[in-house]
Amino acid sequence: MRRLPPPPIAIAIAATRHDEDRSACPLCGRPMVPGASLNEHHLIPRTYGGRETVTMHRICHAKIHAVLTEQQLRDQYHEIDALRGHPDLAAFIRWVRRKPPEFNDGHATDRQTRDRRRMR
Repeated sequence: MRRLPPPPIAIAIAATRHDEDRSACPLCGRPMVPGASLNEHHLIPRTYGGRETVTMHRICHAKIHAVLTEQQLRDQYHEIDALRGHPDLAAFIRWVRRKPPEFNDGHATDRQTRDRRRMR
């Protein structure tokens, strides 16, 4: 029986990326679709030296920062299971699970957009 050569590196990388594309949001569990609907969340805020990040939906990321302060994230909520256990985030997760993967609520804005709106 003849052995085939290993696949080119580009194909192996593409296959890995394809598997990552199918992964679920660590907070809400919905599928993640590459693009503008995703953000990187620092489990421990950068201001406190955090380096580890997880990819999640932009709306999930915005909700975390709308509910919790950076100190709370550093001290109590630096793990996904702890975030899911917070009562406000648990209610949000129940609500957002019914939405499509690329759903983004217009009310969940980032800090820069909020600041610009206040200055008007």
